Amino acid sequence: MSTIWFVITGVLLIGVALTGTVLKRLPLTTSMFYLAIGAALGPWGANLLRVDALDHVGMLALLTEIAVLISLFTAGLKLRLRLRDRRWGPAMLLASAGMALTVGGLALVAAIGLGLPPAVALLLAAVLAPTDPVLASDVQVEHEHDADPVRFGLTGEAGLNDGTAFPFVMLGLGLLGAHELGPSGGRWVVVDLLWAVAAGLAVGTLSGAGIARFVIYLRRKHREAVGLDEFLALGLIGVSYGVAVLIHSYGFLAVFAAGLSVRRVEREHSEVTAPADVSQVAASSEEQATHPETAPAYMANAVLAFNEQLERLGELAVVLVVGAMLAGVTSPGPGLVMAAALFFVIRPLAAALTLWRSRFSMPERAFIGWFGVRGIGSIYYLAYAVAHGVPEPAARVLADITLVVVASSIVLHGGTVKPLMQWYSALKRRPRLATRAG
Repeated sequence: MSTIWFVITGVLLIGVALTGTVLKRLPLTTSMFYLAIGAALGPWGANLLRVDALDHVGMLALLTEIAVLISLFTAGLKLRLRLRDRRWGPAMLLASAGMALTVGGLALVAAIGLGLPPAVALLLAAVLAPTDPVLASDVQVEHEHDADPVRFGLTGEAGLNDGTAFPFVMLGLGLLGAHELGPSGGRWVVVDLLWAVAAGLAVGTLSGAGIARFVIYLRRKHREAVGLDEFLALGLIGVSYGVAVLIHSYGFLAVFAAGLSVRRVEREHSEVTAPADVSQVAASSEEQATHPETAPAYMANAVLAFNEQLERLGELAVVLVVGAMLAGVTSPGPGLVMAAALFFVIRPLAAALTLWRSRFSMPERAFIGWFGVRGIGSIYYLAYAVAHGVPEPAARVLADITLVVVASSIVLHGGTVKPLMQWYSALKRRPRLATRAG
């Protein structure tokens, strides 16, 4: 069986490489393609890929954790605007107030509409609440100089809320007796909410900035530490995530903050370099890797290019597994109810309420409200919850609903992203609707 997987993997990778340009012309996304292939390889088809969310929870948690970490670091590297830039405002609001509104709305639907116990309903809401930095790449910033306010807001939200969802997950686990909340929830407020968020951001900021500055110093002053930027990328992810988890903070936030810090250091050192020159130096020679003016951009862009390739491999692996796991869903009805409530009611309302004072036009708010893509982050939180002691009856319900919601998002958002992106591009060309979010 292992030999046939070499053949399948090879054919699949070659097929993806050869059909990439074809998929760009079709109303399909790569995630939709991977989902179909995963279903075909699973019990619905060839029965070669058999994965169950409960039986293989360790593997699922590790696979999705790696994919999300790579994507979060990539998202951070793409966001080059200063933190005081007003375009950060919508992203932060969506990842905080928008997250809370989404969790509350989903919990109500799960408890009242599906009849789930309150603790299970809250945990399910927390699992489904975060938008995804992996599968939403088509609506996020395209490169580090893309400052489009809508794309920037969606990218920043996805980078932040994979961490800001964690307090709600821990609260749900605590209400189920699988996590210590402390008297009157005091421990949850102090440790899981305040400390874990602040410390995670601090660890990522310090590690990303410190390592980036040290590498730039070595390259500029001593022409050392040149090459192997792939190791630098993986090392930064590992250090920031590992230290954050060791001090009981949120590693996802740390990795995103590390990516932001690397880009911030690059921007600070490249102020005199024209944007066009900065964006091209990643393909330059070793001389530009050590030149005082181009070394920062060379480092940041080389790391970004490597991470983007890893991100595509992570998307392929996880979505294949999701496609295969759909065959194990015993009752898709509750998942479809949650998907409909989330995508057509809760997400649009949460985005509208959160952004009602922003400078986005109504069509732009509707665009943001629709593209609350759910994906690999939700699968990770599902695996995390199951691994931390959720009873099996509740765990099976969580797994079935989460898989259906993620698959629905891949199909719904994947099928609409290209026509709606064309619409948005046309919208931006209309001067009276061109806005700057704030």
